[in-house]
Amino acid sequence: MANALQGRRVAILAADGVEQVELEKPRQAVLDEGATVELVSLDTGEIQAMNGDIDKGDRFPVDRKVADVEIGDFDALLLPGGTMNPDNLRTDPAAVKFVGDFVRAGKPVGVICHGPWTLVEADVVRGRTLTSYPSIRTDLRNAGATVVDEEVVVDNGLVSSRNPDDLPAFCRTVVQEFAA
Repeated sequence: MANALQGRRVAILAADGVEQVELEKPRQAVLDEGATVELVSLDTGEIQAMNGDIDKGDRFPVDRKVADVEIGDFDALLLPGGTMNPDNLRTDPAAVKFVGDFVRAGKPVGVICHGPWTLVEADVVRGRTLTSYPSIRTDLRNAGATVVDEEVVVDNGLVSSRNPDDLPAFCRTVVQEFAA
């Protein structure tokens, strides 16, 4: 599938507390297929990644502030997990609006682990089927989603997975959906 994403622009929306592997692996998967990737966050500067929500990982430079981007700037969106990351994002009106507008526009979105919390806040999971980390499944159901326990789920361009163990299938499926 070499260059399946050539010419595609992918946003990764993440904040402090992002699970490092859930940022790095999908980013590398779409880069390997020719996509242009920008890390979008709540502020400029850098974000602090975490390993297992406990140990500090690397810091990642932010390309653009979410308040300064529009959905037309990107063809696809990645929402990595980590507990603190989506909790930070879902309290930011610009981040919630960006995610909601992206999903409502029918553009492809990849979300993993705790990432769907931001989708819940944007009120875009009602009537959708997805998976997530077990601890947020009740939140998804309460927001109107059908939740399943599968490695990867695709629902009209929304790709979801449960945790870092699912990353190989998640990355493969994200590339396929982003290329479609």
